[in-house]
Amino acid sequence: MPSQTNPRPVLAEPAGTRDDGAAAAADNIAPPVWTRPLRVLLSLLMVVLLVSVSSILVGLDYQRARSTAIEDANERMRVFSDRVVDRFRILFGNTTALVGLASISDVFAQSPPDRLDEKIAFLRQAVMRSRYIDGAFVGYPDGTFIHLVDLRDSPGWRKALEAPAGASVAAVRRIESSPDGTRLSRWSFLDANGSTLKEAPRIAANYDPRSRPWYAAASGGSLPISTEPYRGATTGALAITVAQAHRTNRRVVIGVDVLLETVTSFLAEERISPGAVALLVDRAGTPIIRSDSETPGTSGAEHFANALATADLPEGTAQFLEVGGRAYVARASAVDLDSLLEGNRIVVAAPLDELTAEARRGMRQGLAASALIVAAGIACALLVANWITRALRNLTLGVDRMRRLDFETPVEVRSHVAEISALGGAMAKGLEAIRTFGLYVPKELVRRIVDAGQYTGRSAHRQDVTAMFTDIYDFTTISELHSPEEVVEMLSVYFDIFSVAVSEHGGVIIQFLGDSVFAMWNAPIPDPRHAEHACACALALKASLDEFNAGQRARGKPELRTRFGIHTGSALVGSVGAKERLQYTGMGDTLNVASRLEGMNKAHGTTILVSGTVVERCGQGLTFRPLGSAHAKGRTAELEIYELVGNVISEHGDESTQDDPKALASSRTG
Repeated sequence: MPSQTNPRPVLAEPAGTRDDGAAAAADNIAPPVWTRPLRVLLSLLMVVLLVSVSSILVGLDYQRARSTAIEDANERMRVFSDRVVDRFRILFGNTTALVGLASISDVFAQSPPDRLDEKIAFLRQAVMRSRYIDGAFVGYPDGTFIHLVDLRDSPGWRKALEAPAGASVAAVRRIESSPDGTRLSRWSFLDANGSTLKEAPRIAANYDPRSRPWYAAASGGSLPISTEPYRGATTGALAITVAQAHRTNRRVVIGVDVLLETVTSFLAEERISPGAVALLVDRAGTPIIRSDSETPGTSGAEHFANALATADLPEGTAQFLEVGGRAYVARASAVDLDSLLEGNRIVVAAPLDELTAEARRGMRQGLAASALIVAAGIACALLVANWITRALRNLTLGVDRMRRLDFETPVEVRSHVAEISALGGAMAKGLEAIRTFGLYVPKELVRRIVDAGQYTGRSAHRQDVTAMFTDIYDFTTISELHSPEEVVEMLSVYFDIFSVAVSEHGGVIIQFLGDSVFAMWNAPIPDPRHAEHACACALALKASLDEFNAGQRARGKPELRTRFGIHTGSALVGSVGAKERLQYTGMGDTLNVASRLEGMNKAHGTTILVSGTVVERCGQGLTFRPLGSAHAKGRTAELEIYELVGNVISEHGDESTQDDPKALASSRTG
């Protein structure tokens, strides 16, 4: 038959060499480090299951209580956040109404001195109507500025302005430009009736309302805006500015400063748990208001607040996070006040251990009750386990035989448990089915792939292998001159010789291709000396086939003279095929070269041809005869080819040359 020149992907056995002791060890299950009789293990398993069920029930109860506590905390956080927003709404309600009323009043349409007294009277009434308004002001596009501040409960303003004792209500600041362009500022102090009590001297002013954030945000718009909370430069009080442009002149902006004292105190007083913390966080993730002064378990309140403010918390859902080595449940809510405080969030966090304290107490009580139940069930579990394990022991032995593809030893399982008895019968039938199927699928191949642990479905990986292809001289003529029965009988004995030799030398027969054989080394089981073992196998096969052919001649039957081609290189190795049928194979140029080398024997009058790569990979115990370079069919690059003659020991009759490098070099070059 013509030599195989383009091998197809086929199933392969693992490569490698094993002596009889290693083969016997591979056929047995390695015992685990810790072993006990099956009845003891099963009894222990039943006890563990009983304990597990009790623990699961207690754990589920704990988880339910814990989840309820967290859900309750989440709801309380939501209500708390809504109440904080309500506080802001209360603060901003009158404030936005006042700013809105001022924005439609003709009093503020023109800059001072136009209707100056009316402007001051309006701002004074706005400040006096709310204890939480720190001041009211108007900025004009020409830089004119009117600012009225509340002196009633503001020692900071009094001290900074050196207000007279009679100025019990308000102080007014006016910033205007003089005829020479100089900007001047003057403070006026009002008594309880709104009359001017004192006027301070004019001083140069470097304050320009047009450069302030509140003016830039509101100017040109139609809706009220709010700034981020800030600390007042004069009083140090926490405040927010609410401002709105005038209806008829959008470059005129009216604003008020709202104190946040009530929000601050509310955050500190309304705690979900003793260790709970609440924050108001601005758009940049900076905590503006926080309820805690000291946070246990952290390096300080500020560090904790920053960590909580910058945490990735989806809005409206309770989340778990760890800060300072302590677990917290945290919730973030948007401050929804139309355009006011847009982008700000309220973040509330409570320690998880405080929220779940009651759930943990219930879990401890449940565990104590479960311990009594487990103790009562242990005795029953031991009795039942001892009864069942007798039959399971035989089933285990049967499974082990099935794993080792041992079809010779029968499996007998007798049990009064119907399911176990039925399982034993099914296992016996399964073993028979696999034994029959094993006649068509090489069980040694399957065993090696399983032992190597390389089955990963339809996949392949690249690695070095040594491939050997063989072919029989004039097999077509032999087939023509003999009946198919005779040919099959001869090939069966022929293939038996190959199967034994390849297996003994650590290789695997990939496929019988008519009269050809494709074998491979170093896959799926690694073999660092795969090239050397493939060559040794070829020599052993040649010797065995010489004996076989001598018998053929004696019986008057044709000789099955065989050519060999061996090459080493990189190949894609793995399992390919359809979903219902896979083959383990090697693919690539390495296999094609090996097949071409087998065919080149005919042109060189040789029996075993190998490539230069094989010679380089082999040790010093083999003899090669160089044949120069040659072109393999279908390849452009030249190939260094050698005839494998024999091994050094057989050539020289002793082992002395194995220690003589010069003799070895001579033997390797022929």
